[in-house]
Amino acid sequence: MSSDRSKDVTPPPLPAPLSVPVADSHTHLDMQSGTVEEGLAKAASVGVTTVVQVGCDVNGSRWAADTAAAHASVHATVALHPNEAPRIVLGDPDGWSRQGERPAGGDAALDEALAEIDRLAALPHVKGVGETGLDHFRTGPEGMAAQERSFRAHIEIAKRHGKALVIHDRDAHDDVLRILKEEGAPERTVFHCYSGDAAMAKVCAEHGYYMSFAGNVTFKNAQHLRDALAVAPRELVLVETDAPFLTPAPYRGRPNAPYLIPVTLRAMAAVKGLDEDTLAAAVSANTARAFDY
Repeated sequence: MSSDRSKDVTPPPLPAPLSVPVADSHTHLDMQSGTVEEGLAKAASVGVTTVVQVGCDVNGSRWAADTAAAHASVHATVALHPNEAPRIVLGDPDGWSRQGERPAGGDAALDEALAEIDRLAALPHVKGVGETGLDHFRTGPEGMAAQERSFRAHIEIAKRHGKALVIHDRDAHDDVLRILKEEGAPERTVFHCYSGDAAMAKVCAEHGYYMSFAGNVTFKNAQHLRDALAVAPRELVLVETDAPFLTPAPYRGRPNAPYLIPVTLRAMAAVKGLDEDTLAAAVSANTARAFDY
């Protein structure tokens, strides 16, 4: 596949509305074009009536909490993304993150950032702690210790505040499952943008972990995700956009947004052999249960 895919920034068209309303369990409104109000209205027009706005760093987590406080249809999660923790500790001379370059802050800076996440996690409109976890794709061996320390701290914060844990797991399945076992997973744990195979889905099901599927479940090269979805229990399945990323086929590469949830949900219903209303009703109930709203 060519890596120089020409960027089409045209928003995909509105899909046919769902007749049973659902939630986008994981989105980044702060990275999408247009206002929050426009994005929420567009989503609601096709039956996506609730969104979970996810924090990835201190500033983004504050923004998520503020946005949830201002909009009844938005719930927030707060966290330091797995790739954020090493940047705080070791610095980011290249500044590839949205926050630009920054100096190394060491463990003290990580503790300070975690204390702010802890404070935000106590707020009533913050329903989850995440996205946290492990990312062996973007972070090299030098950053693993900071990433793991941050993940363990987030698990503790989620349990202490009785909030859902939202996991980012990239190329790190075994280590994520091991740390959850060592620390003891919170009562409600969500694998965002589920990326494991069917065997891992069975392990998640045994532990009662929710599996949230994104637009990549529609990609041609993602048969392992469809196999996982096929065996995932209906009561543990969520749907998400991870917008503006992971736009479902046939719009891959164009900007994603919560209003495209129906495209992914319909593809998921086909995989599970369910009609869309049945899956939508299940997903809607599951998301409310997972995030306790």
